Amino acid sequence: MSKAILTLNAGSSTVKYALFDAATRAERQRGTLEETGASAMAKALEVCRTAGVEVVGVGHRVVHGGTRFSTPARIDDEVLAALEGFVPLAPLHQPHNVTGIKAARAAFPGVAQVACFDTAFHRTRAEVEETYALPRALFDEGVRRFGFHGLSYEYVAGALRTVAPALAKARVVIAHLGSGASMCAVRDGQSVASTMGFSTLDGVPMGTRPGALDPGVVLYLLGQKGLSVSQVEALLYKESGLKGLSGLSNDMRTLLASEAPQAALAVEYFVTRCAREVASLATALGGLDGLVFTAGIGERSSVIRARIVAQLEWLGLGVDASANDRNETVISTASSRAQVLVVPTNEERCIADAVAAVTDAPS
Repeated sequence: MSKAILTLNAGSSTVKYALFDAATRAERQRGTLEETGASAMAKALEVCRTAGVEVVGVGHRVVHGGTRFSTPARIDDEVLAALEGFVPLAPLHQPHNVTGIKAARAAFPGVAQVACFDTAFHRTRAEVEETYALPRALFDEGVRRFGFHGLSYEYVAGALRTVAPALAKARVVIAHLGSGASMCAVRDGQSVASTMGFSTLDGVPMGTRPGALDPGVVLYLLGQKGLSVSQVEALLYKESGLKGLSGLSNDMRTLLASEAPQAALAVEYFVTRCAREVASLATALGGLDGLVFTAGIGERSSVIRARIVAQLEWLGLGVDASANDRNETVISTASSRAQVLVVPTNEERCIADAVAAVTDAPS
């Protein structure tokens, strides 16, 4: 029986799983369950148990690693307890991550389990990019800009060495645009700055999350509107973003197909904020050599890519309409001052490689 590495991504709305050959990391199988919770995880694990392979390692996407974890970590009881302690930092995702780990440990007793953190990629940033203008004691306690989607950025930064070698060591903004969305400034394959901060609420607008928001709004909701902390939490994580602004849907495809004025406003807001963040991250890099689109919207929506780049023409960026419509890897015009690319992400492959590196799985 061949040996395989299982990767699990227990998210806020889905459970994604994949099996990779342990020796070559060639993908054997993958799937997504459009549900969460113990039953969804049980279904995913049952599929993997009956796949005709010996699972020799399990890798988990874990959204938050706090200040403690800057590299993948083999999971034991002590590490699991630490991950549970980070639930208040990522209430939408971390509980599902922890549930997935517990279920996989029970399903594959004795098999090495490895946590791979969305925050870890960003630990290379300078302190000025990690701190807020708050009393130092809060920074020391962990109130800082962590950054997220690190597994996606790590994969895309690595992929550039193959698809665009000249950009691999250059100044690049990677736009991870999906239901959850963020951007990262990368130089020489390392994170320099990112749009998400202390939580997954910050930065560009998302499917159900607002992105950048004046903290005074939260104070108003608590003090003047009388909302409870849990009500504000639900509002910000589940009822805002594209869904809240449009009053229609959190799905960009639905909004683009709609003739409703509020749908158009939600799309324009998303495009405008994304363009603004690209410019901000270019400042952090001291210039821009490449803009890379990835994740669901970034990989599939030529309309959104074109509209974002159109707002960046003042930076000298341009998109070739035909190449963009065909979803080619390089979609920029020949005269564009920075290359514009579409590079599909593969967080699962990144996790599988980490499991092989951390465990005794063949490499």
